[in-house]
Amino acid sequence: MTNARLPRLERRSQLLAVARRVLARSGFHETSMNEIAEEAGVTKPVLYQHFASKRDLYQAVVQDVGDRLGSAVFDATAEAKSSREQVEAGLGAYLNFVSEDYDGFSLLFSGASREDTEWAEIAMEFERSLAARIADLIAVEGMDTRHRLALAHGVVGLAEGMVRYWQANETDLDANDVLRDLTTLAWGGLRGLEAP
Repeated sequence: MTNARLPRLERRSQLLAVARRVLARSGFHETSMNEIAEEAGVTKPVLYQHFASKRDLYQAVVQDVGDRLGSAVFDATAEAKSSREQVEAGLGAYLNFVSEDYDGFSLLFSGASREDTEWAEIAMEFERSLAARIADLIAVEGMDTRHRLALAHGVVGLAEGMVRYWQANETDLDANDVLRDLTTLAWGGLRGLEAP
């Protein structure tokens, strides 16, 4: 049953990827460690060598997704030369991430994870962290942190809502259309900001 022996970090990455897929498909409560081990091609003891419990594994999956999504977005914005390019680059990285790892996006932002207090807190912490980093990019002279944070949460919600609509196949827009529309909407609001 066990796959070829992999270095520890490589095995952990493989287990996270399989768990992300299985958890997104079946949900936390309906997924068993046996199911994840079987799909990963390892024994259950191998899975437990890396993760102490299903909750530990779920938390590691959500943390991994949040870290990778945050890095993708902010690496992209760091290379932008103007504020508008930052908006487009960040949203483009967000859309690319979702296209490549919709399972991860679903776990991080799913309603099911919000029903469990512990997972809701993990997801909310990711959103707060993402919004805090976006707030740092909102450069409006005289605007205090409270307003920048509120606006940044609005950008996060805007992106999440539009991506959910797009990924639910309720539209025939392609990724470029979604990026253009999302950028236009976000930039249209952000460029007109003034300090209250």
